Amino acid sequence: MAPAGPRSGDAIFASVERVNAELFTLTYGAIVRQLLTDLEEVDEVNKQLDQMGYNIGIRLIDEFLAKSNVSRCTDFKETTEVIAKVGFKMFLGVGASVTNWDAEGTCCSIVLEDNPLVDFVELPDTCQGLYYCNVLSGVIRGALEMVSMKTEVTWLRDVLRGDDVFELQVKLIKQVPEEYPYKDDE
Repeated sequence: MAPAGPRSGDAIFASVERVNAELFTLTYGAIVRQLLTDLEEVDEVNKQLDQMGYNIGIRLIDEFLAKSNVSRCTDFKETTEVIAKVGFKMFLGVGASVTNWDAEGTCCSIVLEDNPLVDFVELPDTCQGLYYCNVLSGVIRGALEMVSMKTEVTWLRDVLRGDDVFELQVKLIKQVPEEYPYKDDE
C-alpha cells in the first residue's frame, strides 16, 4: 500500500472545515437539475458534469497535497491507492477500495463504500442515461492530470442505476514526463 505520510484520510477529514452534508447534497442536486433543464440532453449533462469535475480536480490536488503530507507516489498503483484511501476520505468522508487490476497495472476499479452525493436522489425514467455523480470522474481525471497522469475515468456500476455499488474504472492512458520551465545548468 502507498505510504500515506503522517496523516490518514480519517485524521484529515476530522480536522478540515466542513459544510453541512445535507446542504452539500441538496446543492449538488440543484446543480444537476439546472443542467438538465438548461441542456435538455442527458449526454450533454454527463459531459458538463465531467468537465465541472475536471476543473475542480485540477485545483483540488493542490489542497490535497498541502493538507495530506503524502509523499510522492512512485507509480499509478500507488497513486490510485492514495486517492481511494486518503482522497475520498479527506474530501467526501467516505472510504473506497481499489480492485480489478489488469495485468499491465494500468487499469483498475475504485469502489466507493458510500456516496453522499446520492442521498435523497431518485432518477426519473427520463434520466436513465444520466451519470449523476459524473463530477467525481472528472475530479479524479483532473487531479491525476496535474500529477502527470493522463487517464480515462468511467462509471462501471452505479447504485442509482440498480447496481449494488458505485464503481469507477480508472485507466492510465499515458504517464506524461514532467517538464521543468528552466534548465539547471543555466
